[in-house]
Amino acid sequence: MNLAKTFTTAAALASLAFALPAQADTPAEMLARYSAAAGAAADTSRGQQFFTTTHGHEWSCSSCHGAVPVKLGKHASTGKLIQPMAPAFNAERFTDSAKSEKWFRRNCNDVVGRECTPGEKADLIAWLLTLKA
Repeated sequence: MNLAKTFTTAAALASLAFALPAQADTPAEMLARYSAAAGAAADTSRGQQFFTTTHGHEWSCSSCHGAVPVKLGKHASTGKLIQPMAPAFNAERFTDSAKSEKWFRRNCNDVVGRECTPGEKADLIAWLLTLKA
């Protein structure tokens, strides 16, 4: 393999590594990652407001997860039960980056009609972390 091809391959692999979402092991790590991406500290009051407000669409986050998401929720359309959103009431919440991104993508599209920003995600997780058992 020639040096130019080796360099090109290495550069391509490095850029791919930076494009993939970082893995978070805890909700606090995920919060830190979103806050860093937003370039600002998370705000719990904005997170609560974002969760409970409709954004020009029929649903808010609380439509399915409940106004204070510490109990089972229920999908507004399908009736499917949803585990609590607050990490203190559901230890699996925000521990898998890929899974969290998948649900943010789907739910933000339903609620706001677009993907949520890193700041919105950080605000939401910050607020959810204040809810204690």
